[in-house]
Amino acid sequence: MPSSLAFARRKNRSLPVLQRFGTVLISGVMKKRIGVLLSGRGSNFEALADSIDAGRLPNAEIAIVLSNREGAPGIEKARTRGLTTQVIPSKGLEREPYDRLVVAALREKKVELVCLAGYMRLLSPHFVAAFPQHILNIHPSLLPAFPGLESQRQAIEHGAKFAGCTVHFVDENLDAGPIVMQACVPIEDADTPEVLSERILRQEHRIYTEAVRIVLEGRYRMDGRRVLIQP
Repeated sequence: MPSSLAFARRKNRSLPVLQRFGTVLISGVMKKRIGVLLSGRGSNFEALADSIDAGRLPNAEIAIVLSNREGAPGIEKARTRGLTTQVIPSKGLEREPYDRLVVAALREKKVELVCLAGYMRLLSPHFVAAFPQHILNIHPSLLPAFPGLESQRQAIEHGAKFAGCTVHFVDENLDAGPIVMQACVPIEDADTPEVLSERILRQEHRIYTEAVRIVLEGRYRMDGRRVLIQP
């Protein structure tokens, strides 16, 4: 009679393994591996991690949290959660040589989807080509309005009646990739940039999870620049 150890070994060898970037099938459950890039506090990273823990992003896991800045609060938060972290300082490096280091680190962890969460760098064509339509960013404005920094202040000073946030695919241009999802937030007369930012942030946390799930499940198709969501 075969030993229980021999049986376990045969059983493990029989488990199917699927690989597309980092997708693996273990005991019938596919796990999609997410890489998070951040430069600061990592609020949207925490929202994604909470969604995974709560089952709102089923069969997904965060494979690595990576920062270009030593001491980024988001890295410490990831370590507290027991997640794999890495810091690759960007100071003094040009964009593509630095991005090659980051892409190598993501590929080593078999990342399938890259999520930018307050990552303060413009990606190179090399990076974008490494993960086609698999890099997401969230921006605190209704793009294409008010790209770049201090979007909330820009909206208030421009006299806009509505602000909001946008999840979009990333290309090599600033806040310019195809839009996946948006949420609208009214601007009140008494709003300051800080007050408006807090209201927008609540919507960021909500729609980033929804957009990540849509992309991981492949429930979209491209029509030119339009991202058409499938039921």
